[in-house]
Amino acid sequence: MNRAQRRRYRRQNRPGVLAPRSIYDPIEFGIDENGLPVEVTLMYRNLLTGGEPGSGKSSLLNTIIAHAALCHDTKLWLFDGKIVEMGLWRPVADVFVGNDICEALQRLRELQAEMQIRYLQLDAVKRRKIVATDGLDSILCVIDELAWYSVTTGTKDQQEEFRTLVRDLVARGRAAGIIVIAATQRPSADIVPTSLRDLFGFRAAFRCTTDSSSDIILSQGWAGEGFSAKDIRPEDIGVGFLLAEGGMPRRFKAAYLTDDHIQLVIAAAMALRNTPPAA
Repeated sequence: MNRAQRRRYRRQNRPGVLAPRSIYDPIEFGIDENGLPVEVTLMYRNLLTGGEPGSGKSSLLNTIIAHAALCHDTKLWLFDGKIVEMGLWRPVADVFVGNDICEALQRLRELQAEMQIRYLQLDAVKRRKIVATDGLDSILCVIDELAWYSVTTGTKDQQEEFRTLVRDLVARGRAAGIIVIAATQRPSADIVPTSLRDLFGFRAAFRCTTDSSSDIILSQGWAGEGFSAKDIRPEDIGVGFLLAEGGMPRRFKAAYLTDDHIQLVIAAAMALRNTPPAA
């Protein structure tokens, strides 16, 4: 990033500036070890994040949700087993699911049905994916905590159906404009099996207790190459490894939004959503 780009970045992102955005725009995840912004474009991508409690996952989720809330072309579907982690965003969520596995399954079935409709529409016009000029909203589906729905609550059949629906959305949803963000405090093989993990194009690993837990998020072998979230100090909250563009894990520190910051974003997002489109 050259000097002019840095000036433009600071000008566009100074406090108080909450302009409408697009899901096709890069999302500012935080900064790297050199203090430079870490930006990721999530359109046509899915993201898996994990780490022990208090390691920084919520910071990253809030940053992503904040961007999406300010987007004119994105609907927010939030799944929060604890209710309070993403509860503040409820006023701008198009769908909010708390600790109700039955509602979670129903909403995922609806999202799967929407995906099917979009692919039929694309097939009818001989297209492979939606684009910004289509005027069709993307859907950002954020699931926090993945383990609560997939192995903790409900019956075995409900848990299996939840895992199957999520796997299908991650596998097929991207070109239809459905983006899945999944987070877990328990990066273990039963929560994130390889068959699911490998479908996520982007991953972010925050502090983990073991090298194997780090590899479950980033993928097998990165700990042996020196990229292990186990090596992140407990006091380095928000520090993690991001595997995104470039194909190599990148150490970064996630941006942090206070409750007051979130309320500011919500107020701006509600004002934007209530503004009639230009003639």
